Amino acid sequence: MKNAEYLNNLRHSTAHLLAAAVVELYPGVKPTIGPAIQDGFYYDFDFPEAISDKDLKKIDQKMREIIKNWGSFQRLEATEKEALDLFSSNEFKTELIKDIVNSGAKITLYKSGNFTDLCRGGHIANPKESIKYFKLMSTAGAYWRGSEKNKMLTRIYGIAFDSQDKLNDHLSMLAEAKKRDHKKLGKELDLFVFSELVGPGLPLWTPKGTLLRELLDDYVWSLRKAKGYEKVEIPHITKKELYERSGHWSKFSNELFKITTREGHEFAMKPMNCPHHTQIYARRKWSFRDLPQRYANTTMCYRDEQTGELSGLSRVRSFTQDDAHVFTQLKDVKQEFMNIWEIIEEFYGSFGFDLKIRLSLHDPVKFENYLGDPKIWAEAENTLRKIVNEKNAVATEAVGEAAFYGPKIDFMANDSLGREWQVATIQLDMNMPRSFDLNCTNEKGEEEQIYMIHAAIMGSLERFISIIIEHFAGNFPVWLSPVQVVVIPIADRHRVFAEEVAESLKDSGIRVNVNSKSESMQKKIRNSQKQKINYMLIIGDQEIQSKLVNVRLRNGETATMSQDDFKNKILDEVKQKK
Repeated sequence: MKNAEYLNNLRHSTAHLLAAAVVELYPGVKPTIGPAIQDGFYYDFDFPEAISDKDLKKIDQKMREIIKNWGSFQRLEATEKEALDLFSSNEFKTELIKDIVNSGAKITLYKSGNFTDLCRGGHIANPKESIKYFKLMSTAGAYWRGSEKNKMLTRIYGIAFDSQDKLNDHLSMLAEAKKRDHKKLGKELDLFVFSELVGPGLPLWTPKGTLLRELLDDYVWSLRKAKGYEKVEIPHITKKELYERSGHWSKFSNELFKITTREGHEFAMKPMNCPHHTQIYARRKWSFRDLPQRYANTTMCYRDEQTGELSGLSRVRSFTQDDAHVFTQLKDVKQEFMNIWEIIEEFYGSFGFDLKIRLSLHDPVKFENYLGDPKIWAEAENTLRKIVNEKNAVATEAVGEAAFYGPKIDFMANDSLGREWQVATIQLDMNMPRSFDLNCTNEKGEEEQIYMIHAAIMGSLERFISIIIEHFAGNFPVWLSPVQVVVIPIADRHRVFAEEVAESLKDSGIRVNVNSKSESMQKKIRNSQKQKINYMLIIGDQEIQSKLVNVRLRNGETATMSQDDFKNKILDEVKQKK
């Protein structure tokens, strides 16, 4: 199996090939940037005339024609003048060249065949032999450098692999993922909606969807409560001064929804909860004997995401965090991390997710993006390494992925389609306690700065629900299904007994509906299967006489059992999180 670096280089090289083909086919086009991404690549272009997905076949053919004559990539260094002369008609490239010069880095070009591009490198040695198994997927709009203030470009996406089998497998996965799309299933299962009047990125939850949210949040709370957490509540806005002190106003400014009151005061909708929680801790003096203080808070947050980046529940402007913060001495940090780690393992084990660990560290080259002192960062990161080692876990280190206030342990889950998602996180914060002067009286009677631990089990509840909808293809386990059972009377004369059966199940806490519509039994069964209800109870003359229930699973399997046995079966599955 080829390593990750090889695949990244393969995909980056294929992006260059795409740009070469587009330049040949469309005179006057301006290539901008084209990186490798997970499973593939993209390249952004400024086309003189609009193109669409219909043009991808022609571009694909040109790519396969060009690659036949491509040799190895040549790395060339250029002066500022040489580079500006080469790309004089492309304002996007000249902007990048000036940025490179200002950073003090060398200007490098990579050439293969007749195509030369501004590039830092990372290519395969033999493109002619290696670039074979690729497919162009789609076109989309993308603002230059991700800013709505800039020109809208055309982005062409593609995928690339090192074998035909892997390409075919990925295409099959994408076809299955399309069927499982949470936006499609969320509508079909009546879980959530979006309204043009409310606005993009602002989901509205139906009764079924709200129940699903509550079931998940209640589960997380039950695990946290057992570890000594207490619930707190906070407002959804704050004065500017809170975020100036925390660092969010400077480090997070572009994503803040800002509000000016009629009196001229500046406020912001909260993008996260930690600064508010510091003020709950700061309400009084604390002894070391009172620590750790553990606050849990499931609450809405708001971020001013760009419209083009919004996607279903995966990327929204209003989202719910199952947030928790622990205020503690350094000596207790390891144990608190371990306690949170146990919660994460139990929670994700209930969904059948295998977790991978990522240690997210700061980038020392770009320390201006972080708060605090490099020495304190190094100590904090070593503390997390020790925790990972003590847990006998294997962690991938990711430089540049830390929060601006501290390093973190991120948990990655692979879903049933093999896709990787970043889910839970535990973060160590040594800077916010300093910013807000959060202390305790230690064992020597001295004031000691505490540490703050940030923990989210689901992270964004909206995003997590999008993941599990697709993971289960909407076929939720019994404990999580908004409707666990539907009782289907075959005819009107069976309705009374059907209602009695349903009431008995409801009395035991089972979520059940009765479908008494004047439809055929087969249509009722089909509709229940479309709604992905776990169990259907078919009630007819025989069931009334025997007092038994005819059980039909959503996969079509059937069984006959007593009402008590069926009830106990459901309750046992709920208890075991099946």
